[in-house]
Amino acid sequence: MPRSTLTALILGSLSVLTLVVAVAIGGPPARELNGLPLVFFDDFESGEADKWEQSDPKAWRIAAQGTNKVYNQFQQSQVQTPVRSPFNRALVKDVVVGDFVLDVKLQSTKEDYDHRDMCLFFGFQDPAHLYYVHLGKKTDDHANQIFIVNNEPRKKISTTTTAGTAWTDNWHHARVVRKVDSGTIQVFFDDMEKPAMTATDKTFAWGQVGIGTFDDTGNFDDVIVYGKKVERPETSKK
Repeated sequence: MPRSTLTALILGSLSVLTLVVAVAIGGPPARELNGLPLVFFDDFESGEADKWEQSDPKAWRIAAQGTNKVYNQFQQSQVQTPVRSPFNRALVKDVVVGDFVLDVKLQSTKEDYDHRDMCLFFGFQDPAHLYYVHLGKKTDDHANQIFIVNNEPRKKISTTTTAGTAWTDNWHHARVVRKVDSGTIQVFFDDMEKPAMTATDKTFAWGQVGIGTFDDTGNFDDVIVYGKKVERPETSKK
C-alpha cells in the first residue's frame, strides 16, 4: 500500500476515534447520523431548560449528579390530558421534524414494579395527536409498546416488541428512528444494532419530539436529534 494512502487511512481512523472519545467524555455529538443532520443537542450543562416546553414545568428541574447536570422529572405533572396518554412530557421547543433520529440517555428513578416506565414522544402535533414509545418493564397491551394517540385513548401500533424493558437504577441508552415515507418506526434500548420495538404507521408525517414518563419519574441527559426540519402547517400553528 502506498505510504500516502496508509497515512490517509490512519489519519481518518484517528479522526473517527477522536470524535467517539469526545462524545464519550461529554463532547459534541456527530454532525450527522443515518444521513440526517444534527438539529438539536442538550446536555443540560447550561443549567437552563429554556429549550424545552413541558406539560407541567413544576414537575421538572435541572439536577446535579456529581459534576454532571441532568434533566430531572421528579414529580407528577398536574395536568389533564384530553384522552388517555402520558402525563409527564417535555418537548424540544421550536423543532418540528419529519424523518428523525432521537437519541437519549435515561435513568428511571421509580421503584421497581411491572409498569415501571419512561417514554419518548414524537410526531407530536398537539396533546390529542402524537406518537410515543412506552418503555415498560413488563409487556402487555398497555406497556412496552409503540402507541398512537389520535383524538382517542392511546392505541398500540407496535408489530414487534420484547418481553419487557430491563430497567435498573443505572443509566441506559435509547433511540427512536422514524422514516415518514415508509412509515417505519424503530426503537432501540441499550443495543443500538437490533431494535427492541418496531411499527409501521403513516398517520403523522411531522411533529415535535420529547421525553418523559407515563406516570413515573426519571432523569434524562445528552438528548440528540438528527432530522429533516419541516414547517408546522399554518392550520396547526399554536
